Amino acid sequence: MPGISARGLSHEGRKQLAVNLTRVLALYRSILDAYIIEFFTDNLWDTIPCSWQEALDGLKPPQLATMLLGMPGEGEVVRYRSVWPLTLLALKSTACALAFTRMPGFQTPSEFLENPSQSSRLTAPFRKHVRPKKQHEIRRLGELVKKLSDFTGCTQVVDVGSGQGHLSRFMALGLGLMVKSIEGDQRLVERAQRLDQELLQALEKEEKRNPQVVQTSPRHSPHHVVRWVDPTALCEELLLPLENPCQGRARLLLTGLHACGDLSVALLRHFCCPEVVALASVGCCYMKLSDPGGYPLSQWVAGLPGYELPYRLREGACHALEEYAERLQKAGPGLRTHCYRAALETVIRRARPELRRPGVQGIPRVHELKIEEYVQRGLQRVGLDPQLPLNLAALQAHLAQENRVVAFFSLALLLAPLVETLILLDRLLYLQEQGFHAELLPIFSPELSPRNLVLVATKMPLGQALSVLETEDS
Repeated sequence: MPGISARGLSHEGRKQLAVNLTRVLALYRSILDAYIIEFFTDNLWDTIPCSWQEALDGLKPPQLATMLLGMPGEGEVVRYRSVWPLTLLALKSTACALAFTRMPGFQTPSEFLENPSQSSRLTAPFRKHVRPKKQHEIRRLGELVKKLSDFTGCTQVVDVGSGQGHLSRFMALGLGLMVKSIEGDQRLVERAQRLDQELLQALEKEEKRNPQVVQTSPRHSPHHVVRWVDPTALCEELLLPLENPCQGRARLLLTGLHACGDLSVALLRHFCCPEVVALASVGCCYMKLSDPGGYPLSQWVAGLPGYELPYRLREGACHALEEYAERLQKAGPGLRTHCYRAALETVIRRARPELRRPGVQGIPRVHELKIEEYVQRGLQRVGLDPQLPLNLAALQAHLAQENRVVAFFSLALLLAPLVETLILLDRLLYLQEQGFHAELLPIFSPELSPRNLVLVATKMPLGQALSVLETEDS
């Protein structure tokens, strides 16, 4: 999908974008607030205009991907089967125009052209134990952090929420950066330390096999620290240098790869400390943001009418639009899961009216089940009698509306990037209100990593360095 670049917007332009986003989200709030599992219980199809119903009714999943989401298949030409209402076309155009673009400067990651499971840009030791998605992420973010470190003269990188340490290992042992890794889970830290030693041994063996490759400087493994970072208070450990710099105070660069919920907010708050000179943060799990506290952060957004983003909207912003469009193009039987779950909700409500939207743990191979079989298994999972008498005619009538369920979900998904854009825009404005320089760059392939926008902040103008940060290394 096309979109708007944060880089091309002035401070006033960003403030106006926030105004426009809050107005648009308020206009389509009923779609964003809806839970797809209540499609039948709340009669969601009748909540959209009749003209929209006529345009969308009967569309096959690939047509929804092409016409509504604007993601045609390769070589496909967009052709509308009827004249769509201007209000629906306006929704589609607005969703595209106001969302931050998630398309980086490359199309297909060149590193996976030879082998979809192995990045050609990472040597074998750095790929071990790392899935292709994570290989792509640690390489792209690690290289950006290295460039940002060189530009700002930082003496140490702090990887917050480092997990098993894949990013930290690549930055320390692959790029030669001094890295402190902070993670709250003791088990993950212990595994990270084991993987550090395994990688060091593999690199030493590689050097012995290739004596012409000379290691010019000593290797430093990441320094791992077990510590939960409180988003509401400064973490002294995060700000402590590993080594005393030769001149002056330490210069820290904070980073986090998909730092969950409030952890991304904690990075922003620590950026205000004098020791921190740069930030490169990729957020995720917006539904876990504290309310209030995690959003809004900027005074500007907090002062706008309709700025509120309740849980349902933030959760929707975490969906993968590109992945769902691909599923629509393939039109696989797995798309009926939402319809099945919405039908199950009607049975649950009849049996227990007070039981609303209970969690149903994953039912395996849903697409191979008849709808009544799915309902029986679902009833058992929520603690109800699976032998409850079922109205099979009603269930079949629900199943006949499968394409409507998919169409409504696609409408909500079309709007979801606007919610993510407002959350990230709020963070940009918050940093600018503190007098800092902040930009937002698409860094990962959205097909591999849907949350692919990195917030880059410095205390000096980025200038031409921004173009270098965006460039894919050859």
